[in-house]
Amino acid sequence: MTPIIEARAAALVYPSARGDVHALKSITLAVRPGEFVSIVGPSGCGKSSLLKLVAGLLFPTSGEVRVMGERVRRPPEGIGMVFQNPVLLQWRRVLGNVLFPAEVLGRPRAEALAGARHLISLVGLDGFEHRYPFELSGGMQQRVAICRALIHDPAILLMDEPFGALDAMTREQMSFELQRISTEMRKTVLFVTHAIREAVLLSDVVVVISARPGRVLDTYRIALPRPRDYGVMASSEATSTIEAIRSHFGLELAGGRPPAAD
Repeated sequence: MTPIIEARAAALVYPSARGDVHALKSITLAVRPGEFVSIVGPSGCGKSSLLKLVAGLLFPTSGEVRVMGERVRRPPEGIGMVFQNPVLLQWRRVLGNVLFPAEVLGRPRAEALAGARHLISLVGLDGFEHRYPFELSGGMQQRVAICRALIHDPAILLMDEPFGALDAMTREQMSFELQRISTEMRKTVLFVTHAIREAVLLSDVVVVISARPGRVLDTYRIALPRPRDYGVMASSEATSTIEAIRSHFGLELAGGRPPAAD
């Protein structure tokens, strides 16, 4: 199967007057259509930079990145992005925030409105369509951000630590919600996280990135049954996978680098 996202020996260097910063080194990665792939690694290892290469917000210093078979030279069509903070328009209500990308793209109003209402219902925000962002909890705001990223029906959803700013209980709830949404929507998802357990819960594949300059240390295909609930995540298979991924950062800790957060 042809990858929908592919990095071929992609490297990224940030020029600096104090010395160049080597963010990524020879990243090779292939994501198949419909897969949920998580990128885990320590802070500053280039996870978010890799997402920006896929989104066409940055370009590799060497190597290449391809999306849907085409080399990325500009932001590709067919991509939605969710950031760590929801960055909602504070003067727009929930429905208006979700509709905003469709308006920018010139999508027919009736079609976009029907799609927005469906997405709002999908994420459990029925009845909140006319609320302003300040009237919503952090988790609810992030659900709006997910709807906004999906309103133009992208083939690929890029998520950059979308639950990182949430409290532990809300984050866990949102992880289960995202599992349900991604299963129903059948999108290709590239998801950046520090949380190993979260990555194993959500993913078909977990890619482990080293400390800077980021390089691929290992790739884990997660064979746990879906839907994944507390029972599945307490199984010996899940526990052993989490420990195997965590061991990479234990080894790096011995070398003087900090481990990834769990």
